[in-house]
Amino acid sequence: MWKMITAAMLVAAPAMAQAEKVVVTADRYLDVQTGKYVDFPAIFIGDDGRITSIGDARTVRWGADIKHIDLSGKTLLPGLIDMHTHLGPANIGGYRFLEFTDSFWPVVASSTARDMLNGGFTTMRVVGSGDWADVGLKQAIEAGYVVGPRIVPAGHALGATGGHCDDTYLPPHSQKKEKEEGIGDSPEELKYQVRRQRKFGAEVIKLCATGGVFSRGDTPGQQQLTEEELRAIADEAHMQGLRVAAHAHGADGINAAIRAGIDTIEHASLLNDESIRLARARARPVWFSMDIKNTDYTQTEGRKNGELEENIRKDREIGQIQRDNFRKAHAAGVRMIFGSDAGVMPHAMVGQQFAVMVEYGMTPLEAIQAATRNAAEALGRNDVGAIQVGRYGDLLAVTGDPTSNVRLLEKPDAVVKGGALIPAGH
Repeated sequence: MWKMITAAMLVAAPAMAQAEKVVVTADRYLDVQTGKYVDFPAIFIGDDGRITSIGDARTVRWGADIKHIDLSGKTLLPGLIDMHTHLGPANIGGYRFLEFTDSFWPVVASSTARDMLNGGFTTMRVVGSGDWADVGLKQAIEAGYVVGPRIVPAGHALGATGGHCDDTYLPPHSQKKEKEEGIGDSPEELKYQVRRQRKFGAEVIKLCATGGVFSRGDTPGQQQLTEEELRAIADEAHMQGLRVAAHAHGADGINAAIRAGIDTIEHASLLNDESIRLARARARPVWFSMDIKNTDYTQTEGRKNGELEENIRKDREIGQIQRDNFRKAHAAGVRMIFGSDAGVMPHAMVGQQFAVMVEYGMTPLEAIQAATRNAAEALGRNDVGAIQVGRYGDLLAVTGDPTSNVRLLEKPDAVVKGGALIPAGH
């Protein structure tokens, strides 16, 4: 028998008829807050794309003016959230970016974002893009010109001169004399960059606290921003109502970022015991976003895609360490969110990370919660990440039980965004 969640949620369709436009029915849906299934839901979604009520499909009735999306035989989950994505295609590496004109990148972004949506990711946080392409894509999707996920844009990533977030691929004569967008070398310069990204549409601030894997001339463990600089960014962003994501592979950078008040630690590959202690002890929640799938792709396809040999080596050296540290952090109770680094691997492959998260210690439910409940909390949003009244009608459907077989999420049977069934393909 269907179990009522709350009295407010169980509202007969006719009472809400003026606000509702769609009802989605299925065999069951996963309540990611409790980890339990609710059988035979009728999920009503209003003109604003938000869920207005949830009833029992066996007893509730609706009028002919309400569109029925019948997903009989399916299990519904909330639309997934990827907290670490980029917009560029994964098969253009190293110096191959010079083959394409500047306007190429925002054009292909609509295709890579659609791949994310097809995979059930109805929200994606884009942690850095050139020329505010992520802001432009968000605006195009919201205006109806492009079909894609809900975009949480960062604008330009912040970092130090010569660091992972700076352009180190070209010689001095081809560089601007002034600093690149997002680059600062003091607390004051970086506070200005927070304000500048916010001015042009950023909804999260991304920074590079350490060196990286797919950057030229640095090492992943190298700290590149001081704790004072990190704190200046965090304080300014929080004052502006924004959260902060820190690219941080090395333990020194991870620990400095946690002490400075950064909200999410990206990669966290070389964390140590102090990283775990700091993450668990801090009053303001901090979340680890660890991209533990993409090494399979980059080691197989990197050379063909043009990646530099030094970057393939760094990727090879750090990949297994990151996976082992994912297991360690999760076992210690660190808060975890789903982040794939899409763009380093193809966006259509992102769902394959769930199985790797399970392989390295999570239950299937915990992996799903990392991409739904946890991700929404880390974003500071209560409009995505769960199937609940008031949240967006973002859903994906699979055949079977993803809490037993998480690989079902690799290819959803159907995706609904804001009450609209997304057609397959591009």
